[in-house]
Amino acid sequence: MACHDRVNGRRRRATLVLSALAAALLTLIPWSGTAVAHGSVVDPASRNYGCWLRWGSDFQNPAMAQQDPMCWQAWQDNPNAMWNWNGLYRNGSAGNFQAVVPDGQLCSGGRTEGGRYNSLDAVGAWKTTQVGDDFTVKLYDQASHGADYFLVYVTRQGFDPATQALGWDDLQLVARTGRYAPSQNYEIPVSTSGLSGRHVVYTIWQASHMDQTYFLCSDVDFR
Repeated sequence: MACHDRVNGRRRRATLVLSALAAALLTLIPWSGTAVAHGSVVDPASRNYGCWLRWGSDFQNPAMAQQDPMCWQAWQDNPNAMWNWNGLYRNGSAGNFQAVVPDGQLCSGGRTEGGRYNSLDAVGAWKTTQVGDDFTVKLYDQASHGADYFLVYVTRQGFDPATQALGWDDLQLVARTGRYAPSQNYEIPVSTSGLSGRHVVYTIWQASHMDQTYFLCSDVDFR
């Protein structure tokens, strides 16, 4: 019996060591995915970029649940949505965005397969960036794809992203651009009026290298 207990103890210790190694490797793998990915809005930060920026080096900290609950649920749901903050795109939309991205799934770009980006559609009090009537959307294009155009929308006054799921009818177009030559940093000037409080800025980036479209939610507070 003592020999049997020792064997079981060694097996349990070996299992714990292997589990720890696997967990460590899993935390490293997503970084390689980020290195070969594409881009996102960095100011005002898109939801998953903001979560990665605030918690990427401390994503297992339980304090996040109270300090940043929307990011907490996103990290718990699928950490790869944050590690791959620059990979939220769809191919082959052919400009028919409302057909491929259903209401209630705008912030995930309709990328619900496998559940990677589902958490970005969660309704709640996401952390916001303060903006004025005139502000600039800044986008980082790591792969230098360029852009055929950008579309920037802001939610209509009266829509509450903390309690309502985002749909196409909740958006108003505030900026449409022409082409941008391949680079890594783009700026889109935006002018609004009559907006106050919490809103969502919704940026559509139509990349130039192929029919590849990025759908990006940024939470803002108009002051």
